[in-house]
Amino acid sequence: MRVVLALGAIAWRAWLDHLARTGHALPRPRPAFSHGARVELGGRVLLGSYHVSQQNTQTGKLSPGMFDAVREARRAIRSPGER
Repeated sequence: MRVVLALGAIAWRAWLDHLARTGHALPRPRPAFSHGARVELGGRVLLGSYHVSQQNTQTGKLSPGMFDAVREARRAIRSPGER
């Protein structure tokens, strides 16, 4: 299964907007962004992660462990041919 990693709420909304523009049905209400959010849409899995910005990493909003967990989830979801 293809995986899309949205780094931040802006990327999350942009991907949902893209799916809506290309004719994919979206659940109502739209899936909300959060770190670690996961939703299957349009034949793909959308994963959410806080953006890896200096502000998020230096304040501890996004720790290395949190980002590693999202990266591992992405690896686990991808099909063997996509690794």
